Amino acid sequence: MPKTILVVDDDPDIIDMLKLYLDAEGYKTLAAFDGKAALEQLRSKHVDLALFDIMMPFIDGFQLLRMMRQDYKIPVILISAKNQEIDKITGLKLGADDYVSKPFSPLEVMARIQAQLRRSCEFNELLEAPAVSETCVGDLQLDHRECMLYIKGTPISLSAIEYKLLKLFMGEPGRVFTKKQIFEHAWDELYLADDNAVMVQISRLRDKIEACPRKPVYIKTIRGLGYRFAKKDELQP
Repeated sequence: MPKTILVVDDDPDIIDMLKLYLDAEGYKTLAAFDGKAALEQLRSKHVDLALFDIMMPFIDGFQLLRMMRQDYKIPVILISAKNQEIDKITGLKLGADDYVSKPFSPLEVMARIQAQLRRSCEFNELLEAPAVSETCVGDLQLDHRECMLYIKGTPISLSAIEYKLLKLFMGEPGRVFTKKQIFEHAWDELYLADDNAVMVQISRLRDKIEACPRKPVYIKTIRGLGYRFAKKDELQP
């Protein structure tokens, strides 16, 4: 069954161009020209991945992303002419899985869509796996059957990348992982350049697991090297 891609942009030419490429790859395309229409599509249709602009009428891309993440875990790729680093970091922190700046190559967008769908499929397979093991460090309990984190019994929802990162860190407390090792484990791609993706994901994880993200207890930054997860004996009061 073909995957369904929701494309949201107030420029009809961009939607038409992307639809041509998506159709050629065998995807089903849904289109919306503003954030409000995009929410209606999400609520009434099955969507496997959303691709949308930031600057849109009624509901902008950041607002749409914030609202989506309350109910949907599908991959999201932002496409925008706002290509300053702060805009990328804001989008990723709000829950976007990738960010492409305008003007863009349609072939690059197709490659990014395929990569995100592959990761989403792998994550769903993890959710369906019969494994019942879990990893516990301090107050954190990572359930590998549900791909869910529990903090003192309270469930915390994770994205696919967040789950992979925690599984990596909690599996080897005390070990220092370089950005290259972290990126290639979580994204399953070669690490070619430092684009802040690892830093943003670490920041998102700290927001979820640390009592004070600015003074992390679990995920420590090792300057010049990378990151390490605290050992159990380091977490004792």
